[in-house]
Amino acid sequence: MRREHPEPASSGAPATEPRDARLKTGIVRGIGKGVHGFLWIAKILLPVSLAVALLDWTGWLYLLDPVFRPVMGLINLPPQAALPVLTALLSSFYAAFAMMLVIPFTAPQLIMLAIFITIAHMFIIEGTIQHKAGISGPAIVTLRLVTACLTVIIVSWFLDDTSAPVVMPHSVTTRAAIDAVLSAWALSTLKLLLKMLLIMVPVMALLELMKTFGWTERIAHVFRPLMTVLGLSPNVAAIWVAGTFFGIIYGSALIVEESTSGRYTPDELKRLHIALGLNHSIVEDPALFLAAGIGLFWTVVPRFVASIAAVHLYRLCCRLRHRLRAPGVTAAGRARPGLR
Repeated sequence: MRREHPEPASSGAPATEPRDARLKTGIVRGIGKGVHGFLWIAKILLPVSLAVALLDWTGWLYLLDPVFRPVMGLINLPPQAALPVLTALLSSFYAAFAMMLVIPFTAPQLIMLAIFITIAHMFIIEGTIQHKAGISGPAIVTLRLVTACLTVIIVSWFLDDTSAPVVMPHSVTTRAAIDAVLSAWALSTLKLLLKMLLIMVPVMALLELMKTFGWTERIAHVFRPLMTVLGLSPNVAAIWVAGTFFGIIYGSALIVEESTSGRYTPDELKRLHIALGLNHSIVEDPALFLAAGIGLFWTVVPRFVASIAAVHLYRLCCRLRHRLRAPGVTAAGRARPGLR
């Protein structure tokens, strides 16, 4: 029997309170949860980003480069693509984007790299967030990496000469002074934290207002057809909207708060996190690549399709596993006599 998901009694002010009081209660509660979520992600972001910046400066981060270079050939990219790919996976999405602009990749190669790093990036931080929010961190990281590889392989069939080698400019391999590295890290991290705070707190305040006035069920109803196409439960519509449009990091306060609220089944959360892991931040990321001359089609459609395919494949695997484990079903898939 399907589990119902009523709004918890503590999620909003009583309906008998005056509208202004309910509005104030919702905003105050949302701001508190937003600040709490911001502090939680900041505790992860600060040490992880500093450690990665130092590894980047020492060059130790790129000890994996010889391993990744042959892999680039398997996904029809030149060996030089290993540098921005490795940077996106372990360090910063934006640093990888900057490398893509400096290294003289061809237009088809830029398209494939854009597709890859919009699906697979910042595994340490985003993997930690999703792990806390209801799915195995290693599992979602592996899924994102495999899906990114498969997607670019398929896209390469429709593009010309994607594996042609390129010449690395000297500026990419030059090591900056440690004080310049630390200054750049501090400035970029401060900007990121400020941006996170300005997004997370209003988003959480809006969510609490929606709970207070019973708007979450309306959102679920509006998004029900789309959720069906995506293979998701309508109950997770609000979380899906936040993660898909704002991204996993900026939407982390809402994603973690809601995912750990007990209102959703483990299956609903796993399907949600598969969809979000493969397809999130659909406003900022495409806009960034559009400014670099990469069309919206390439940064929106491939990962959207990959997300839908992955969720439905997961559901199919769950059904098959359930049928195989069902009592009275033999290895050949037929019911034993007398058990039907």
